[in-house]
Amino acid sequence: MPLGKPLNQKSDIMKVYLDNAATTKVDSLVLEEMIQYFEQEYGNASSIHEYGIKSKKVIEKCKQKISSLLNITPESIIFTSGGSESNNLAIKGYVEKNNIKHIITSNIEHSSIFETCKYLEKKHGIKVTYVPVDNQGILKLDKLETAFTNETGLVTTMHSNNELGTLQPVKQISKICKAKKVTFHTDAVQSIGKLKVDFNLFDMLSLSAHKLYGPKGIGMLYVKQGIKITPQIHGGEHNNGIRSGTYNLPAIVGLTKSIELAHDNLETTKTKIIQLKEKLINGILEIDNSYLNGSRTDSICTIANFRFDYIEGESLLLLLNDEGIYGTTGSACSSRSLSPSRILLSIGLKPEQAHSSLRLSLSKHTTEQQIEYTIEKVKESVNKLRNISPIKNKIQWNRFSNKGDVCE
Repeated sequence: MPLGKPLNQKSDIMKVYLDNAATTKVDSLVLEEMIQYFEQEYGNASSIHEYGIKSKKVIEKCKQKISSLLNITPESIIFTSGGSESNNLAIKGYVEKNNIKHIITSNIEHSSIFETCKYLEKKHGIKVTYVPVDNQGILKLDKLETAFTNETGLVTTMHSNNELGTLQPVKQISKICKAKKVTFHTDAVQSIGKLKVDFNLFDMLSLSAHKLYGPKGIGMLYVKQGIKITPQIHGGEHNNGIRSGTYNLPAIVGLTKSIELAHDNLETTKTKIIQLKEKLINGILEIDNSYLNGSRTDSICTIANFRFDYIEGESLLLLLNDEGIYGTTGSACSSRSLSPSRILLSIGLKPEQAHSSLRLSLSKHTTEQQIEYTIEKVKESVNKLRNISPIKNKIQWNRFSNKGDVCE
């Protein structure tokens, strides 16, 4: 018996999934590759019998394949449960192993980095500097340079932002860190599979399969040779003794296949999504008093974040949901929160503006017809909400926006 109700009861509307920054559909080729490791070759890779030996060989083969595709060494690969664990392992593990006293990060990091840094501050007295970003969400390099102290041991910044899509100047950050002889970690969860990433820029890098058409529950932490971290999960010698736990063989196979497909089709897929994203942005910005949050040029191809004067984002989201369009008002980890997005506040938006925002994120499965339908329904929904809005005119709206002085 099926669990729950269908996502949408209306049969005469198009369904458009535009929440791919939260998670993506598993590619059929990835699923096909995984199935035999559930049904046939399901041995525990730590076992010494034939089934276990076969599984271990598969894992080693996966490491070789990933290392070849990403231009890294097999020894630098640590399999984890996903991006959040990878980020926690990188930061906590490095801080503990190397007795780090000071961390530099940004104020727009994913919660798995931001909250980890807050935890280390509160529980262990680690000093953390949160470098600000500009109004497009790009790290201020001059502020970064002045943030270093004699105690700085780690810089952790995301490669591309999960709410805005904004790309960070990782080449410049890497150059600064190397000059300062400070370890550099990046959260590349949103970037891997969308653009070419140079692993040589980083000492540690986090990625996750379910953001690039792979299964949930599997990720990877790249740790450059010579970088030492303390395990955060104990109980075995898995992953070179860094991350204990039975290897999730089907998921590791799925991660490997998803990386392979992304690598082989990178430019074709990227070009297609860029064209669709431009069409989406152009169409939605035809709406009066609508804006793009973040950078239009320094951004990954999949994410577009909009805001609309005179309306509330959650109401817009609900109307779009009724039309079969699925987006979000913020990151997947915080979209159920009533608080305004920390990321949007960090780029200078006021709480009321942050609450009027909508994130739409595309995938390789998104079609031009779906984008045209989305533009049409966003226009209709914004107009509908504005017609019933208690904020009747732009003068009154100035109380809530940064476009003018507050009326007396």
